[in-house]
Amino acid sequence: MPDGTPYNPRFGDRYHSELGGLDQARKVFLGGCGLPAAWADAAQWRILETGFGLGLNFLVTWAAWKADPRRPRLLHFVSVEAHPVSREDLLRSLPRDETLRPLGEQLAAQWWGLLPGVHRLSFDDGRLLLTLYIGDAKTMLRKQQMTADSVYLDGFSPRLNPEMWDEDTMKNIARHCRRGTQLASWCVAGHVRQALKAQGFEVKKCAGVPPKRHNLHAAYNPTWEPRHRSDGLPPPVSRAGSCLVLGAGLAGAAAAASLARRGWDVTVLDAASEPAAGASGLPAGLFCPHISPDDSVLSRLSRSGVRTTLQNLQQLSETNRLRPGLDWAQGGVLEHDLNEPSHLPKPWLQPESDSHPWGLHWSAPVQPAQLAAAHLPEDSHAVWHEQAGWVRPAQLVRALLQSPGIRWQGHAPAARLSRDPVRRLWQVQDAPGQTLAEAPMLVLALGPDTQPLLQASGLAAGAWELQAIRGQVSVAEHDAGTRAAMPPFPVNGNGNLVPDFPSASEAGAHQWVMGSTFERDVTELPPTAADQRAAHASNGEKLAALLPRCRQALHAFFEASQTPDTWARVRCAAYDRLPLTGPAGQVADELPGLWVLTGLGSRGLTLSLLCGELLAAHLHGEPLPLDARLAQALGTRRLWSRALQQPRQSAR
Repeated sequence: MPDGTPYNPRFGDRYHSELGGLDQARKVFLGGCGLPAAWADAAQWRILETGFGLGLNFLVTWAAWKADPRRPRLLHFVSVEAHPVSREDLLRSLPRDETLRPLGEQLAAQWWGLLPGVHRLSFDDGRLLLTLYIGDAKTMLRKQQMTADSVYLDGFSPRLNPEMWDEDTMKNIARHCRRGTQLASWCVAGHVRQALKAQGFEVKKCAGVPPKRHNLHAAYNPTWEPRHRSDGLPPPVSRAGSCLVLGAGLAGAAAAASLARRGWDVTVLDAASEPAAGASGLPAGLFCPHISPDDSVLSRLSRSGVRTTLQNLQQLSETNRLRPGLDWAQGGVLEHDLNEPSHLPKPWLQPESDSHPWGLHWSAPVQPAQLAAAHLPEDSHAVWHEQAGWVRPAQLVRALLQSPGIRWQGHAPAARLSRDPVRRLWQVQDAPGQTLAEAPMLVLALGPDTQPLLQASGLAAGAWELQAIRGQVSVAEHDAGTRAAMPPFPVNGNGNLVPDFPSASEAGAHQWVMGSTFERDVTELPPTAADQRAAHASNGEKLAALLPRCRQALHAFFEASQTPDTWARVRCAAYDRLPLTGPAGQVADELPGLWVLTGLGSRGLTLSLLCGELLAAHLHGEPLPLDARLAQALGTRRLWSRALQQPRQSAR
């Protein structure tokens, strides 16, 4: 606008008053919901906003939370936005306020890839979580699951955007409120007030912020008892306590870090003498999105996982627990599809689509220069994943276990679990029957050992259909010839190559790793010499298809008369190749306090940290870090449903 006020041509309306948006954000929304006083000393606070716009309400709330000595340990800000602005517009509109502007720059740094769906952005070491519902407000509020303590009812004028303010939208907002939830808005239109009253809100007009004469305050206090959709999970815990995590791989470390961030006192137990002794000790691996023409469950899930992984890697680097370039790098990954073109969803490639250019922030058609760098023909079927890279998993596990509130205990082989119903404690016992540790809550993150432990303990074993999968990779240190033959970035496809990372065994040396094999229902470790030779040959064949020139340069390595050792471990997967995150019991109160995070398969670096956050969100009744249907696809209840169906299928 001529006066400098941000303006949206789609709705023909200003983003905030011509007198400035800061007073509106602070007095109408923050003050209108009684904040920051209302959240004083709370374990968490959950705010729901309709209409993120340029993020001013979020920035003002973030600043108030940072400045408050009695702030909640965790602040959730959930906002619905159908048409997210570009990063350039977001930066251009940042307030000049010296407190808010640095926060806005942090927001802009994570403002990418906002495809329709749910996106979790993380700030202040994961203690302020912004969850964006990208899509139509009515639809998104109906599909997602959360409970709000405060509601910012914002958005463009009801005259210009009527669907944001109609009775249906107010009904969907009420679904996410608890008794006592405070709501605030600048809009006092009669039909909006009536719609809120019909849904159980006590509504009043109050003095407005100029140029408005009045603003609106409301409190959710229906004359009936509110009914909320049941997700089959145990009731949320009221406060953090002590917790045991069995397993010190990616799954266990992710669960422990997410719980510790919420105030839990976590003890991580493992049979080995060092963390990441199992499959998470892989020399180096990839985090990378999956793509499919129909944008499948796995594709959407992998994007949520990659974003969460990147946020954690960056936060751990800021606290000097990981070293960028040495322990991990986000330099992009080339995916070489050998069978057919790697089809990106069509909307990503159509400039007029709402998905453009957000989808291309994730994955885009490969460029000729990238193919040339990999010594691949110009007509190769390939895609470039911008938000992808490599990690040394053992370093990530150790960094996560250094989080405040976590204690590591090695040489603790769990042989049996039992629960003391009087003291309400889970006990972990070794083979002689000695109690290793006890706590009210226990998370099983033991990979392929999860099912045997449940069976040995007589707990929920029938449904736990987990498949063990041995994997072997070929790994070696670089010499002058091999480094020159490698592409400058990782390559993924049928197997993957991480071309250059620091050696864990020799200072200053660098390695490459290629693999991995998938040997289903094979658990023998170490592999026999014959198995090692077969795996080594298989990895060489995969490399020959993935990067022919690279394989030629490594001819001497793969054809050596004495086969180099392979690195081998066993991981596990569920029947549908999706992780399992949730309570161990068939019903909510069957095995109280016993939770599971397992079945990561070959996608641990992409999905483990997301699953850790999902477990913590379920446990605490928080807004979910991903789309509700994706969260349901990861739930443990699907195992019980499958177990019940199998006898009927056999009878046929």
